[in-house]
Amino acid sequence: MLFNSFPFVVLVAITLAFYYAPFLRAWQIWVLIAASFVFYAYGQPLLLSLLVASIAINVLTSYWIAVDHPSRRRLWAITGVTLNLGLLVFFKYGGLFAKMLPGGTATSLGQFLTTIPLPIGISFFTFQGISLVVEVFRGHHTGDEETTHSAPRIVPRNFIEHLRNTALFKSFFPYLVAGPITKAHEFYPQIEPKKFKDIPWETAFRCLVVGYFLKMVVADNLKDATFWIEYPHFLRPSSLALVSFLFGFSMQIFADFAGYSMIAIGLGHLFGYTLPINFNFPYLSRSFAEFWKRWHISLSTWLRDYLYFPLGGNRKGKIRTYLNLFIVMFLGGLWHGASWKYAVWGTFHGLALAVERLFRNKISLPRNWVLDSLRVLFVFSFVTLAWLLFRLPTFQQALDYVGAIFNSVADTRYVLVAAILTYSAPVMLYYIWHVLNQRWRPKLQRYEFLVLAALLVAIVLNSGSPQKFIYFQF
Repeated sequence: MLFNSFPFVVLVAITLAFYYAPFLRAWQIWVLIAASFVFYAYGQPLLLSLLVASIAINVLTSYWIAVDHPSRRRLWAITGVTLNLGLLVFFKYGGLFAKMLPGGTATSLGQFLTTIPLPIGISFFTFQGISLVVEVFRGHHTGDEETTHSAPRIVPRNFIEHLRNTALFKSFFPYLVAGPITKAHEFYPQIEPKKFKDIPWETAFRCLVVGYFLKMVVADNLKDATFWIEYPHFLRPSSLALVSFLFGFSMQIFADFAGYSMIAIGLGHLFGYTLPINFNFPYLSRSFAEFWKRWHISLSTWLRDYLYFPLGGNRKGKIRTYLNLFIVMFLGGLWHGASWKYAVWGTFHGLALAVERLFRNKISLPRNWVLDSLRVLFVFSFVTLAWLLFRLPTFQQALDYVGAIFNSVADTRYVLVAAILTYSAPVMLYYIWHVLNQRWRPKLQRYEFLVLAALLVAIVLNSGSPQKFIYFQF
């Protein structure tokens, strides 16, 4: 069920009505769970069984970590993480493993693995499940007072209450299929009765309008122009056109995913839940490290907390630090899909982070707006070029595209270039507004309502043809 579809609007309206109904106040959490199950099962009812299985795994393992004898808690934690990863590997990477088998996809096992469907959102709700298991385990095994006292808030003694809370945590429909990835300690303390009068309407409205504008007006219109990135269409246009297509896709993927995240955050506010910020104007980054603090923040912080730090982080020497960066980005790339092109994409970013860290300790660059602008342009160009691995099905086609830029024919496609610049302009203005807002916020706030009204009109009058969110495939 798409956020920008009529059935979804109906689902949200009905859920809000029942959720805040006085006679159902004691059943608020169950109302949200039921709505989330309907949302996930819409169109593919069989997938609901997978979500229920994932909930069951995390309810049981996290509960027994909290209440079982200390000598068995580590075993429960290992079991929980293993089962979570097992589901993810089986459903998401079966086809990749099939190609690595002797005989490849020609064998009966290979053919079976390639037919396994990819359940929507499995990467996101699996990582949330691992967060729950790990945080409960850490809460019972560290000497840190704050961490130790967080576990009882996550896992109450009452099993039914924990089942209810975990079912909501795993299935909450605003973030269920594409994040933001919410950690257990961020969500569980918010599970309490909500009141209609406490809804932050202004914040919710702003998030929803900006989010839907980025998705429906920017991303959905850009997709028709960036279609020409695909093979063999990219063999004909000029270098200028090919560069503009790539620039447009960079704007599209930001608008699509940042738009989804803002819609999710806005929906969360409607139901009384604050979700983590997922994008913080990443194309303003002056370094690759800064980019990963601004892009898909919920994933990068998850990888930092549950992979980079356990590997040793930067505490075990320079070589180990560079290796840890490479491992984290390689696996982070592979998280995006069962294809080696995503691993290559992660490797590019891992190498960029490692090289940047190496020279950062040896070269001290002055700070001025000219140099900062050049650094932003360099990081943006690198990131944009790497997006080819997201857009094209194979690494070879990505190389062919780059080759076509330097060996193109004189077919500029001015209409397509103009369309890309037109629908990319709102993203650039969005960034400019953010920069100006940091210096002249009181003055600009007076015009914010007019801007939001204009965005709302654009949503109604100039939306592109609906398309699934790009990150649904991950």
